[in-house]
This record gives sequence, structure tokens and C-alpha cells, in this order.
Amino acid sequence: MLRMISNALITPKTYVTSALRSLIKDERGLSGVVVAILLILVAVLAVIIIWVFLGDWLNDMWEQITSQSDSIS
Repeated sequence: MLRMISNALITPKTYVTSALRSLIKDERGLSGVVVAILLILVAVLAVIIIWVFLGDWLNDMWEQITSQSDSIS
């Protein structure tokens, strides 16, 4: 545990990588497959949440861009 904390102080990327490796190799907790599925699920949910909050704004911006394309030509 102390080694993992010292790694976090040195490089966060190394800490995350070693923490994920230890979680995957740890037979007491979740399996690597379950961890991978949960990470994919979290990523998909994050994209959905971002789209819900920014979808209307992105559509408005797209309408402004495409409406101005007629005046360019």
C-alpha cells in the first residue's frame, strides 16, 4: 500500500496502471472481464450524459453553420 502511494506521488499514470493491474490480478475481487465491462459501461454512460446536456447546443450550432453556407456560395 505504501508503495502504491509513493508511485502516486511520482507519476499518476504509473499509479493508475499499477492499480488496474493489481485489481485485475486480484482473485479476491472482481475479475478482469467484469472490470472491463464496467469501464466500458461508464464510458458509454458518460457519452450519453454529455450528449443529453450538449445535444441541443450542438444542433443549434450546426443549424447556424449550415444556414450560413447558402450565403457563401
